[in-house]
Amino acid sequence: MQYRRLGRTGYEVSAVGFGAWAIGADWGSVDDADSMRALHAAADAGVTLFDTADVYGDGHSERLIGQFLRERRGERLYVATKMGRRVPQVSANYTPGAFRGWIERSLENLGVDRLDLVQLHCPPTEVYYRPELFEALDELVEEGLIAHYGVSVEKVEEGLKAIEYPGVASVQIIFNIVRQRPAERFLPEAMRRDVGVLARVPLASGLLTGKLGRDSTFEPSDHRSYNRHGESFDVGETFAGLDYETGLELVEELRTLVPEDATLAQLALRWILMFEGVTATIPGAKSPVQARANAAAADLPRLSDVLMQRVRELYERYARPLVHQRW
Repeated sequence: MQYRRLGRTGYEVSAVGFGAWAIGADWGSVDDADSMRALHAAADAGVTLFDTADVYGDGHSERLIGQFLRERRGERLYVATKMGRRVPQVSANYTPGAFRGWIERSLENLGVDRLDLVQLHCPPTEVYYRPELFEALDELVEEGLIAHYGVSVEKVEEGLKAIEYPGVASVQIIFNIVRQRPAERFLPEAMRRDVGVLARVPLASGLLTGKLGRDSTFEPSDHRSYNRHGESFDVGETFAGLDYETGLELVEELRTLVPEDATLAQLALRWILMFEGVTATIPGAKSPVQARANAAAADLPRLSDVLMQRVRELYERYARPLVHQRW
């Protein structure tokens, strides 16, 4: 496992983290016992960063991680949670009072006295233009309820605006083989400002595992079934916004690039870690096997310049026309 500094937080966190969306909601059926085994398998493999949100299962994901933390008592594990998606998504619902209530609920769910990192969870764009909200977060840091705060964004432009605020310690953004735009300007600027970057949706909702096909089906409770066109939230969260059929064509090309003794999913994760501006990537896992395989991606050798160039060419051919200008 590699460990990298999470911006000005000073935390040294695993380069492959654990995304806990799937163990909370929106990914079909899940078994809590399997989820707990997956969390422990990740920690055993060197993972120290666990990302969740108050909205995943209406707190269920946070409560599972709280139980996990109690079972791993004495180890330094970092939890990044998110807040704000449990209310209608209008700027007026983002207030200092709401922040306090959301944070207190997450503290209870996780069973901790202070949150390591809390992130505004893809709020409306207008929120980034309300400095009083970031001042309120600064006050919550001073009070000791949170150690650090950051944001999770949909668009590169939102990330660039957010890091103008000196208290923003991290940005979570979709960055993967089919969503490469953040590498052009955002990652260098985040590095310049010493802001940590968490690359989310790293496997494009499973598309980049190579395990999906034209005959794949998804449960009604799986966002890959009900959010194909952005019916419930930003369409960029599902298959990273790439048309499913086009994604499958791209995956077939990517298969030819997978190094020996690796999987396509591991290649996709290792590709993300090739970028110095990325602190960690946070793939999800619903089983110990998935958790261990994700963690092992950090141990792959550096990818060659030839392979990186080939991935870029495939992006330009298949994905860029469909996603680049949108996010």
